[in-house]
Amino acid sequence: MTTVGTGRRSRARRGEGRKLKPQILAAAEQLLLETGDEEAVSIRAVAKKVGVTPPSIYMHYADKNELIFEVCEKLFRELDELFEAAAAGSDDPLESLMLRGKAYVQFGLEHPEHYRIMFMNRPGSTPDRYKGGVEMGDGAFVHLVEAVARCIEAGSLPPQDPLTAAIALWSSAHGITSLLVAKPQFPWPDDLEALVEQMCRTTVQGLAHA
Repeated sequence: MTTVGTGRRSRARRGEGRKLKPQILAAAEQLLLETGDEEAVSIRAVAKKVGVTPPSIYMHYADKNELIFEVCEKLFRELDELFEAAAAGSDDPLESLMLRGKAYVQFGLEHPEHYRIMFMNRPGSTPDRYKGGVEMGDGAFVHLVEAVARCIEAGSLPPQDPLTAAIALWSSAHGITSLLVAKPQFPWPDDLEALVEQMCRTTVQGLAHA
């Protein structure tokens, strides 16, 4: 993770403004990871961490929401690599789908604030450029649909629409992830891993017998 200085810097030279954007993004990411709280990542706090004035931030981001969502988008782009690595853990197509689901839940639990921002915020708080959803346009979801299609072609799943089946898998994984993130005080079983595995296995088996 990039460490960002907190001292006030001098006025940027011509052409150096574009170099500031990655530093702003790194500072916001660092604050979100350190605090685990979206409210703590204010424009003023980010500006202080970078060593610039708040107006300098607005030259690159329309508002705090846009900055926060870009921080989360950067992290969620890594989800595809995580999915593929998890899926490679088994040669069995159905088991591979289950491993993707487990990896998804684990990812959400390791990054609860990022997950809440991207998938559990009020619709009105989502910047226009993200209203289509990061998840539908990135490789992670596309690869999930392709994985389902391979299962159907191999006969591991009965004939069905791969997109609909992939959405069913995602909905199931999102359901348990959002509950775990939103209700940490609920008396969950001590063995969360077993709970998640049961949920993933039940969902995949349900598709197999659809």
